[in-house]
Amino acid sequence: MASTRTFIGIDGCPAGWFCVILEGDNHGSFRLAPDASAVGKLAAAADTALIDIPVGLPDLGPAGRLCDREARRLLGAGRAASVFSAPARPALAATGYAHALALNRQATGRGLSRQAWNIVPKIRAIDALLRANGALRGVLRECHPELCFRALNAGQAMRYSKKRPEGWLERLGVLDKHFPPCRALFDRACAEFLRREVARDDIVDALVCAVTAKVGFGHYRTLPAVPPRDGRGLPMEIVYC
Repeated sequence: MASTRTFIGIDGCPAGWFCVILEGDNHGSFRLAPDASAVGKLAAAADTALIDIPVGLPDLGPAGRLCDREARRLLGAGRAASVFSAPARPALAATGYAHALALNRQATGRGLSRQAWNIVPKIRAIDALLRANGALRGVLRECHPELCFRALNAGQAMRYSKKRPEGWLERLGVLDKHFPPCRALFDRACAEFLRREVARDDIVDALVCAVTAKVGFGHYRTLPAVPPRDGRGLPMEIVYC
């Protein structure tokens, strides 16, 4: 009998959140969720939903998140830069980049990258969703696409940037080995959405999050192996398979 489980991979995009939904043995679809509320409704019907956004944030101290440091170590020099440090929780209250820098330095003694600041609105929205909806905790979990690809590729990180055509092809080649319909889903999504709505690397990242959720179900691994929780009870972890 075919599996009836549902797995979702989610990546932020200019138009909101791009979501890949895998059901049964080989059925895949995608949906554009405009906001965190829509993400929550999708995730509520899933066995696991993996999202590429920091979940669980440090309050104080210079160390940052152990999961980020361990992910960089595993990815090595070529892909470590794709894992940037999550902001401290106080920085979520910032009204601009300069304000965020000041709040993050006050909390941790460290600055905050532009990349991290650019996704603070999305971090804030998912944080609020998980804090308000306890049923989603343990279902909607953080992952990192480059770590997922490394795990699916026998421990070898990707060679090419995901922003380049050779990078898309390299990653689709890995996904083909685990869920062959991914290539058709990628082509359909590219045809349906404008690049200013959903970039090609957003599609690829959501695909690997979904495939990881499906392939790893029942035996996920996390960085670190025993994740600590933040001051709001959210795990500071990165899931892979």
